[in-house]
Amino acid sequence: MLTKMESEQRIIRLQHELRAKEIDGALIIYPIDVYYFSGTRQNATLWVPADGNPLLLVRKSYVRAVKESLIEDTRPFPASKDFAALFSETVKKVGMTFDIVPVQQYNYYAKLLPGREFVDISGANREIRSVKSSWELEQLRQSGARLCSIFKQVPEFLKVGMRELDLAAAFESRLRQAGNEGYVRMRAFNQELFMGLAVSASAGQPGFFDGAVTGRGLSSASPHGASLDLIQPNVPVLLDYTGVLNGYIVDMTRIFVIGTLGDELRHAFATALAIQQYLVENLKPGAICEELFLRSLEMAEQAGLGKNYMGAPGENAKFVGHGVGLELDEYPVLAQGFKVPLQAGQTIAIEPKFVIPGQGVVGIENTYAVAAEGGIKLTDLNDEIVYI
Repeated sequence: MLTKMESEQRIIRLQHELRAKEIDGALIIYPIDVYYFSGTRQNATLWVPADGNPLLLVRKSYVRAVKESLIEDTRPFPASKDFAALFSETVKKVGMTFDIVPVQQYNYYAKLLPGREFVDISGANREIRSVKSSWELEQLRQSGARLCSIFKQVPEFLKVGMRELDLAAAFESRLRQAGNEGYVRMRAFNQELFMGLAVSASAGQPGFFDGAVTGRGLSSASPHGASLDLIQPNVPVLLDYTGVLNGYIVDMTRIFVIGTLGDELRHAFATALAIQQYLVENLKPGAICEELFLRSLEMAEQAGLGKNYMGAPGENAKFVGHGVGLELDEYPVLAQGFKVPLQAGQTIAIEPKFVIPGQGVVGIENTYAVAAEGGIKLTDLNDEIVYI
């Protein structure tokens, strides 16, 4: 679990950002942010002053939070009338993560702290969380190793005629039995995911999910992931799954096929590997995220596959890599418009994929850490198509 030193270092970084922006303190209320700084995901509010010691106020479960929290001053959440008394009169400007805080919660805290100015610290919070410590990288490595162990078992249970849903159940049950926590947290509004994707015939179905592949799912209410379609010979089977350990998420994709694949699909897969290789070699501090994406798009176009890159034609996602950590959609993003440099210790899932209508979907995905020598692979398994 989270260590005292980890918690203290994270709070120091946040306080540095608060002072630089002349903000008197931060109210952290989103659960996974509370966990990141305090070590507990109980229902609580964390106050981090720009200077001084933080305070964790717990609604439920206080008993469990006391055992888990690394915040020395951990108390029950006070009555509303007593809340303002916890804050000095010198506290004038309060930071909140507007990217995720509901309006109702904002109004609630604004009422509890009248006269204060509330400002957005979403960017600073996400920047802090994007750079992983050696402890965090170890969580991701262990999660990656466990996920890879399940991918290795796929040839044992993938059969012609089974439903995509049966394949998903077989994969997910093994992953769960191996200790996978299953919570795939996402920060983006209107996005959700159930562990991952096991898709074949339905893989090219467009949908709401902000990625290259959505799948048909089981209904209009759950239009994502495995369907009741049957696994057929000579059609690529895409397994795109997350592994979660101590909250930390890795993301990877492999392609399986019972039989063989046609020339166009094999060409597309070779192009995906070439794009991944280029990105990994350039996953270094200082590289500009947008430039990496645009180069990957150029490579896809040079291969004659630009319209198929990162989605069905006309439904293409505008990224090729996304930050991972405690959430699936962290910073940084290798995307159009994301004109920021990479930093050492950031972790990114790189996923060049191609949707070929009428034939199937192929691609690759691995999670890497940004380093001076290029990307360090955290999902260390052979990338090639597995023919069964």
